[in-house]
Amino acid sequence: MNNITMKFGGTSVGSAEAIENVVAIVKRSCDGGTPVAVVVSAMSGVTDMLLRAVKAAVNSDRWEYMSLATNIRDKHEEAITQLLEPGERRDAILHTVTTMTHQLTELCEAINILGEATPRISDAIVSFGERLSCRLVAAVLKDRGLDAQALDASAFIVTNGHYQNAEPFWDITEKRIQENLLPLLAQGITPVITGFIGATPDGVITTLGRGGSDFSAAIFAAFLESAELIIWTDVDGVMTTDPRLDPRAKVLPYVSYAEVGELAFYGAKVLHPKTVQPIINKKIPLRVRNTFNPNFAGTLIGAEMENGSKAIKAVTAIRNVSLLTVSGKGMLGVPGIAGRTFLATAKAGASILMISQSSSEQSFCYTVTDDRALAVKDIVEQELSDEISRQDVDSVDIATDVAIVTVVGAGMRHRPGVAGRVFTTLGNQLVNVLAIAQGSSECSISFVVAKADLENAVRCLHDLALLEE
Repeated sequence: MNNITMKFGGTSVGSAEAIENVVAIVKRSCDGGTPVAVVVSAMSGVTDMLLRAVKAAVNSDRWEYMSLATNIRDKHEEAITQLLEPGERRDAILHTVTTMTHQLTELCEAINILGEATPRISDAIVSFGERLSCRLVAAVLKDRGLDAQALDASAFIVTNGHYQNAEPFWDITEKRIQENLLPLLAQGITPVITGFIGATPDGVITTLGRGGSDFSAAIFAAFLESAELIIWTDVDGVMTTDPRLDPRAKVLPYVSYAEVGELAFYGAKVLHPKTVQPIINKKIPLRVRNTFNPNFAGTLIGAEMENGSKAIKAVTAIRNVSLLTVSGKGMLGVPGIAGRTFLATAKAGASILMISQSSSEQSFCYTVTDDRALAVKDIVEQELSDEISRQDVDSVDIATDVAIVTVVGAGMRHRPGVAGRVFTTLGNQLVNVLAIAQGSSECSISFVVAKADLENAVRCLHDLALLEE
């Protein structure tokens, strides 16, 4: 059955006016004969308030978490009173909001008594954002004439018990979606589903990590075999760079899965890095569009690499990273040091964003987020303590105040001279490069620069992208 999955981000459902846009977009598709599975984020700002409520409960700040729960209730009630006329439907959704915010405060009270918040209870609390917004959006769609039904993704997406960053079990998730969600679309029902959350096999709520609503939407699109996945957000599409760094940034009309994967991983805020994972094999096209500019086509993301594509399509950056360097003359020819270092890094709960190694094997460096850098340094030094005591390894050093800049473009594959142009441009602008990495896919080059050089590096490389137009 032909259908579309649409995901609406926090700003897209963040106010009564924004939700009216959502209603118009969904109705246009349904009235045109194409059923829509709707996936929603929490209203903008609500997830942050829920996280603050957890922290306040741990600190026994009852006034703060009660006040936050009231603010969350008021935010939803304000939208409801603007969107729905007085009557049974409005009374019902207001009652739902009151009941759910009461449940929220009860969980905060439990944390207050215990004095700690486990990842499991934190996921339960954070899930209220999506659970409230999906019920609100469904009520408004139903009021506007669609047979909409609010559904929790925890009934469909089955995950492991890694709370706050759970991974789906694909086979059972696919089975549940196809057996329980496809029939609703076939009956003409418009499902409005929570993004971001799943549940363990025994029904305990989990979350897929911050920004996981995009990932959720891709899972539903894949297993509903949607004709298209549309991510509705508050920008016109995937851009050539961050417009805050260079106001000349433009919307890219088309990027490939591989390119957008690099862009998302290396700092582009439009998509969650995992978004394309579920839809790649099924070759489902993905489009990024602006809820507040719905007539603009946005960016289409597909499987094919563009023939004759320009070498550099976009430039992106990650701040708040640290560069760790492991060095020592005694490392030459000694197997296993890098492997043990990276395993120790994983034990510290850190993901490695980029790796670079000298050909002499006397040093290698890699980047992690700032918040994990000290923990990584400590655990790596413990792991390599024997080598350090023998002075085979000199030290594990941390460079802070650095950033990763990445140039992305499928057109650089098998095209000589691209790296030369990139680094010549940086040299001409007196930007010093601290480390370099290029993936085997050849559609991106990443490098580390001082944070003070970040804006200059992005702008001058963005010039290269614009010159190719």
